Amino acid sequence: MTAPISTGIIGTGGFGTFFGEQLAEVEDASIAAIADVSEENRNRAGDQFGVPPESRYGDYEDMLAEADIDAVVISTPHTLHYEMITAAMDAGLHVMCEKPLTTDLGHAKDLVRRADESDTILMVGYQRHLSPAFMLARDDLAGSEPKFITAEITQNWLAATGGTWRHDPDLSGGGQLYDTGSHLVDAVLWTTGLVPESVSAEMVYEDEAERVDIQAVLNVTFENGCVASLSVSGDSPRVSEHIRLWSDDGGVRIDGTDWDERAVSVVEPDGTEVYPSTEGVENRNRAEAFIDAIVHGETPPATARDALAVTAVTEAAYESARTGERVSVDLDIAE
Repeated sequence: MTAPISTGIIGTGGFGTFFGEQLAEVEDASIAAIADVSEENRNRAGDQFGVPPESRYGDYEDMLAEADIDAVVISTPHTLHYEMITAAMDAGLHVMCEKPLTTDLGHAKDLVRRADESDTILMVGYQRHLSPAFMLARDDLAGSEPKFITAEITQNWLAATGGTWRHDPDLSGGGQLYDTGSHLVDAVLWTTGLVPESVSAEMVYEDEAERVDIQAVLNVTFENGCVASLSVSGDSPRVSEHIRLWSDDGGVRIDGTDWDERAVSVVEPDGTEVYPSTEGVENRNRAEAFIDAIVHGETPPATARDALAVTAVTEAAYESARTGERVSVDLDIAE
């Protein structure tokens, strides 16, 4: 029997703990170490996951150097991801990093190159790649090319996260677009498989420096001529997500509220709407998928290359909002 994958968690706040709870249920995995700058978080998570005091670290670099682990989960503020990922990969560890992979385009390209050249897994936490609704939508669109897309996601982000690091652009990299909005951008790109070409964007900010966006509208053009309108709101009463993907073969609709599983329907060319069954569609959580990728040598559901496209579109959107110009999306990873 293969020994369980010994895992360390960097960042044991809400999402780090949530992932740890999933990981604790995976037969082929164990939580051997944790790292967090907060002593309170370390002790809480350490007690919850049965991590001994000597394996609770205030500095993640000490954990990487001392702990006997095979993999790490990174759940920290966005702008810290790159240095933590590279340190873990340099230590020969598999990595699962929460989204976004990074808020710097050059860093994102470097991580794609590193992942391509490495024998270790680098997975990104875009969970829609594991959602039956999005997997069915992607399968339905295979072989066709959407030509018109509308997508929106809303959330009471402004009130729910006020006063946290998510409103500090030096840690978050921006605002709502880099937070929940990142899932919407990823969902459109991954579900369609289209290559983004350019972006025009307008934003509303909460700060005078115009670095923390709370509302954003992106108009994206793709290489195949498709046009898309993506809207992100962080000042709305509830979470609501609606995506429409239209092609010559009909369309696909994805809908949901709060953090419940999304529903998918297919619109036939004659306008008939069909609701495909999700029965039998593989339904794993991110912890299961991460460990499966390590144990079985699988490509992770969301890769560094997937995440690069999200960062490239997002950075182009921020530049467009600042300059008032349409901005090209740069996906070239050549050094």
